[in-house]
Amino acid sequence: MADTTLPAPRSFWNRMDKAWASLIIILMLVAVLDWPQFWPTVTFGATSLLHTAPFIAFAVLAVAYMKASGAETLLARAFEGRQTRMIVLAALLGGLSPFCSCEVIPFIAAMLALGAPLAAVMAFWLASPLMDPAMFLITSGTLGWDFAIAKTIAAVGIGLFGGFATMLAAHSFVFADPLREKPHVGGCCSANKPFQGAPLWRFWQEKPRIDTFRATALDNAVFLLKWLALAYVIEALMLHYIPADAVAGLLGGTGITPILMGAIVGAPAYLNGYAAVPMVDALLAQGMSNGAAMSFVIAGGVSCIPAAIAVWALVKPRVFAAYIGFAVIGAVLAGIAWQAAA
Repeated sequence: MADTTLPAPRSFWNRMDKAWASLIIILMLVAVLDWPQFWPTVTFGATSLLHTAPFIAFAVLAVAYMKASGAETLLARAFEGRQTRMIVLAALLGGLSPFCSCEVIPFIAAMLALGAPLAAVMAFWLASPLMDPAMFLITSGTLGWDFAIAKTIAAVGIGLFGGFATMLAAHSFVFADPLREKPHVGGCCSANKPFQGAPLWRFWQEKPRIDTFRATALDNAVFLLKWLALAYVIEALMLHYIPADAVAGLLGGTGITPILMGAIVGAPAYLNGYAAVPMVDALLAQGMSNGAAMSFVIAGGVSCIPAAIAVWALVKPRVFAAYIGFAVIGAVLAGIAWQAAA
């Protein structure tokens, strides 16, 4: 007898994109509770999006090109040769490549299964969520080129720090037998299956790659649009409702305390690397110190949900704890360095 049981229909809320839903709910609340602030909030968000539009367009096209050409295959080269070379290349590729951690979970799982050293993987994991070409352009367009360059250097530096620290402590209890018995290798991104073999830089010669370019560009454009729209609306509300004195008192001033607070606050307050940029812009305008801003984006970037899930899915809790520890230490060090340089 055939099974005619149908799956339970998903609720409207479960089917709705949470970013768009949050944006609509926030604007509705502003309209109901503070109507005079509704249009200034919408205008601020729209103006900010228009200002960022050229950076978004270039970033979308760049990521789509890298995806369609199959540049992900270059990642494999980071896990070949001597371990010190692997760590350096993994940190550089993690900090500069346009692929987030969750997109390459299956690749990392395969490398670990084949015996790639955890130190190189740690270097990649720490650097990967902190910077990519799209995030660099969004960051430079809002916070300035100097901040974007400094964050890129910090991303690579933290990757190197975590990688070499893991290599030195490879025989300790923390890093012994690091993998889960049955790691989950699914990703949180809706990326297409990576192309195999050497990259094809003239991707338009093959229809599947053209389709990948089109799909990737559309997916990333929608992704950036929804998160940045939400972030700019939140920025407008932060600037209007949060007293500048409160921000300056918690995250302003000199010394290491604001930098430590930036790292501590960064993890729970983080939406994602793109949405965090307008938030930091608003906090800086209200008195946040430069060092705290840097520690905020570094600690929050590594511990945000997509990046954290990528690590948690494959390694045991003690290795995950080391990953978070490296992130916090690196964030504080990056904040101190940026505070001194700014």
